Amino acid sequence: MSEKTATIEDVAQQAGVSIATVSRALHKPQLVSQSTREKVQHAIAATGYTANVMARNLRLSRSGMILLLVPDIGNPFFAEILSGIEQGASRAGYNVLIGDTQNDPEREATYAAYLRSNQADAMILLNGHLPSPLSEAPRIGTPPIVAVCERIPGSNLPTVIIDNQQAALEATRHLTQLGHARIAHIAGPAQNILTIDRVAGFNEAMAEAGLRKTASIDYSPDFGIEAGIAAARRLLRSDTPPTAFFCASDGMAIGAIVAAKELGLNVPRDISVVGFDDIHLAANYDPPLTTIRQPRRRLGEQAIALVLERLDKSRPAPDTHADNNPVIINTELIIRASTAPCTNRDPA
Repeated sequence: MSEKTATIEDVAQQAGVSIATVSRALHKPQLVSQSTREKVQHAIAATGYTANVMARNLRLSRSGMILLLVPDIGNPFFAEILSGIEQGASRAGYNVLIGDTQNDPEREATYAAYLRSNQADAMILLNGHLPSPLSEAPRIGTPPIVAVCERIPGSNLPTVIIDNQQAALEATRHLTQLGHARIAHIAGPAQNILTIDRVAGFNEAMAEAGLRKTASIDYSPDFGIEAGIAAARRLLRSDTPPTAFFCASDGMAIGAIVAAKELGLNVPRDISVVGFDDIHLAANYDPPLTTIRQPRRRLGEQAIALVLERLDKSRPAPDTHADNNPVIINTELIIRASTAPCTNRDPA
């Protein structure tokens, strides 16, 4: 004899609330108090109720899926951003599909087809550009698309970023205030928007300190450890090696420390190193890395909030927060043991 399948009415009776309240707790939890959500969750557990998600999505003419395009899922930088997005999506009743594009246009086009065929209700871009099939698509009638981490100039997409130029200025200013004059910026790919903004901040700080002539920039093909090692080797073997590095990522900064140690240099006694991102390894490296902390979970939370605003047809049209007026999340300079006052003040 089969057991009776629990219904939403059973949950409501168990929790001592109305059916409408149970529905809100499941589908729009932000509208329900914490205590009520907890009562509903306990009732669900007690009754064994399972919401018919497929039927609900069909009724609402939606897929219940939000698509994320990530250039490299193996990059630890993205982990907290993805966690912030996934938790926000889950609370609102959406699932998340992660597309690891590896910057492959064919992969990007494949994932873009999910959006165009209504297999996904919205897309969040962490790859810094629109997939080519969407770049020519009319905006009217296209499901919501939000950019996070990298602004896409001219896209007019809702965007969540940090102020990369200001963060780079603060990182470089930290080194100039320690007395460093020969500072090298180990930068990412020259055409990348993050690189452009961070180079601008570096140059601004060096000009502010009257050190424009002693600044140097070394562009790399990517933001990884190996790129940092190669750049640091080049710079440290030059006729006038730097006394400090500002690196465009923590991976590059770790690579710079590896190269410095290869050459018998002590960090920070002989050379100071500043990174960017504050990935988990930064605080646990030898020496612990001075870096710019990006609030990555907050970036993810804000990105999914913009998506959900645009998916909620019961609300007025939200502000655009386009690439020329983005949501900006504050960063923080974290000072650890990889930077110290300069012991060689000769700028020549």
